[in-house]
Amino acid sequence: MNKNIHYIDVMSEDAAKHLGNIFLSKIQNEIYAHRRLIILCIGTDRATGDCLGPITGHMLKTSALKHDVSVYGTLEKPVHAKNIQQTMDYIQAAHEDPFIAAVDACLGKSESVGYITIGEGPVNPGAGLSKSLPTVGDISITGIVNVATGMDFAVLQNTRLNLVMKMAEVITDGIYMGLENLEKGPGRIVG
Repeated sequence: MNKNIHYIDVMSEDAAKHLGNIFLSKIQNEIYAHRRLIILCIGTDRATGDCLGPITGHMLKTSALKHDVSVYGTLEKPVHAKNIQQTMDYIQAAHEDPFIAAVDACLGKSESVGYITIGEGPVNPGAGLSKSLPTVGDISITGIVNVATGMDFAVLQNTRLNLVMKMAEVITDGIYMGLENLEKGPGRIVG
């Protein structure tokens, strides 16, 4: 169960900075303890509403991250329902005691659409579509991309790409800022 969930309006001027501060506070003790940071971006590029993870993974892979981080789940190699268990098995075998930040899209209440959440605990991928998949992540970053209804697959197919892209940019920038400031030691992101 997620604890200390923070909601960030993706349209707010300081959304990336706010996310970066929270991200930094959640990872700094784990990274100082020499745990490998894994950013696991979950979703598929076959549904607009579910492509937040792969787009974020793509953006992170093409950015110049200041810290040694492993990113899984991109547009080229998405992590989705059919390969998430295989990916988790690989991560556990390849990295000793990894610290996983899971990024995923989700559906929610109409007043929450357009918000990014970040909190302690795993995401439950596929829950909106009643899929039984493993929960993953030490912390979770989710983008509420549309309203949960009884027809969630259709909702994901009809989600605005503009919102998904804006969320991916904010998440990428926030993670980048958090990692950039990790090198400076404990504290908050300035600027």
